[in-house]
Amino acid sequence: MTSSRALRRADPALESGTVDPAAPSAGADDSTALSAPDAPQELLPRKRPTQERSRRKFDALLASSRELLTEVGFESFTCEEVASRADVPIGTLYQFFANKYVIVCELNRQDFTAVRDELEQFNGEVPSLDWLRFLNNFVDHLAKLWTSDPSRREVWLAMQSTPSTRATGKIQEKALAGQIALMLAPLTPRTGRDRRIMMAEVLVHVVYSMLNFSVQDGQSHADAVDELKRLMAAYLLVAEKESRPN
Repeated sequence: MTSSRALRRADPALESGTVDPAAPSAGADDSTALSAPDAPQELLPRKRPTQERSRRKFDALLASSRELLTEVGFESFTCEEVASRADVPIGTLYQFFANKYVIVCELNRQDFTAVRDELEQFNGEVPSLDWLRFLNNFVDHLAKLWTSDPSRREVWLAMQSTPSTRATGKIQEKALAGQIALMLAPLTPRTGRDRRIMMAEVLVHVVYSMLNFSVQDGQSHADAVDELKRLMAAYLLVAEKESRPN
């Protein structure tokens, strides 16, 4: 008999949706297949489109997911409604995504990829003597992404819902942190690689948390962004000082 404690441990993100007979069956590469059912894992689409027609359907499903998530929140978010809005058969949705948790992880991946692309545009201004101006400019740039796209906060909140969505979010954070760590090198030349990576991970986590905090109802976005800049500046000033030659 299954105990109530075991039921509480069950991760709904690892449950497959009702798959159309034409959809691929679960196998070794299926993102929901596990040898240890309760173990969190990275959630990935069952497959990614390779042809233009499939890519259009895939993109339509993700666009409809953002729209629905913003309107109703994650609790009321369903794969059936996503497929209906995208004008795609539900079986096609399940060919790409095992469930709604995998969908939201793909949305989060899109958001991280967009930030990484934005960061690439600032690579000519890696932190140096003028790193504080770089910091202010980049935080302002990111803040505009959060105010212009309310789905970002909804995606972030949905990512906190299960062990596997949180594990996937952590993997995605680490990828961005790796890029940030490289940019911190000129500012902290005497800091070890492992410490610099940890610093980058802290910065990514704090920035995302604060930006999502900044767009809460009743919260002053500008004030929250100013506080974020102060936090980051103070943190990096200490890191820079510690990395100077004695």
